[in-house]
Amino acid sequence: MNVSDFNYELPQELIAQDPLEKRDNSRLMVIHRDTDEIEHKHFHDVLDYLNPGDCLVINETKVIPARLLGTREGTGAAIEVLLLKNKGGNVWECLVRPGKKMKVGARVQFGCEESEGADPKPLLVGEVIDIVEEGNRLIRFEYEGIWEEVLDKLGEMPLPPYITHKLEDKNRYQTVYAKNTGSAAAPTAGLHFTEELLKKIEEKGICIARLTLHVGLGTFRPVKVDKIEEHHMHTEYFEITQEACDIINETRASGGRVISVGTTSTRTLETVANRQDLHKGDKDYCMKPLSGSTDIFIYPGYEFRCVDSLITNFHLPESTLIMLVSAFYNREKVLDAYKEAVDERYRFFSFGDAMILL
Repeated sequence: MNVSDFNYELPQELIAQDPLEKRDNSRLMVIHRDTDEIEHKHFHDVLDYLNPGDCLVINETKVIPARLLGTREGTGAAIEVLLLKNKGGNVWECLVRPGKKMKVGARVQFGCEESEGADPKPLLVGEVIDIVEEGNRLIRFEYEGIWEEVLDKLGEMPLPPYITHKLEDKNRYQTVYAKNTGSAAAPTAGLHFTEELLKKIEEKGICIARLTLHVGLGTFRPVKVDKIEEHHMHTEYFEITQEACDIINETRASGGRVISVGTTSTRTLETVANRQDLHKGDKDYCMKPLSGSTDIFIYPGYEFRCVDSLITNFHLPESTLIMLVSAFYNREKVLDAYKEAVDERYRFFSFGDAMILL
């Protein structure tokens, strides 16, 4: 299939620049895959489409304030560093802008503190120790104190480039259940949930299974090949616990649906099901705990082994994410739904509206 098969027209003004004041007031497109019927609701109405005995699977990853603005030692040139992946200890794989002059040995300072009678002392110093795939840099950081506290003080949320407004509250680019630090981007389908809505979901008899996939920017990078079969996904770390597996296995055994919140949860569930050779119809379906790296790429033709329903946002044209949604439903019908969303003036992308595919 061609990448261009997943293109669609989107007016610039429909790209959401700010989160809504109340998370679950976003709109919700409800797609019934068995009849192709589409309904237009609000996200808090999602409760009406979840049944007792179903299982909601959420990604508990937490976004780190991964965007650091500093100056290069010796020249004072402005340098932007985006933390992508921890490689162990104080070494991170990073995207650096501008990168050409940041060769091995180059050092960059962040957050200089004034000290009486002395030169300002930086809170954080990074040194390039290697240049790796796609020109990314391995940077070793030096600092005093606790890494998370230093990062929280100096870092900014790594918002996608299509969001140009300044984010006033860092927590609005986190889910209310974010727990495990490590993502370079938010699992945006989860941004619509409030603690009150999650409580109502549990009170209705829907179990919640929690897993982790640390989102890397590779998920959002443009597909640079013409044929999607030639695209290779970057790896991302995931883990699923025994507790989550028990909930999913019991749900499947009792005839309930596994409802995945977001493409990140979906990719984790399908990775585990694939590696354990599980199939939805098996009587002895038994998912087991697993952790590691995944580079699973889901596009039309893929057979889903775990996920029954999907909650997701509206994604960029020609992205691997719209390809995954098309695999779950139907490419032409997904593009038709996107056209209807444009006609209905839905808000798109990270801070935009959502759909549920039943």
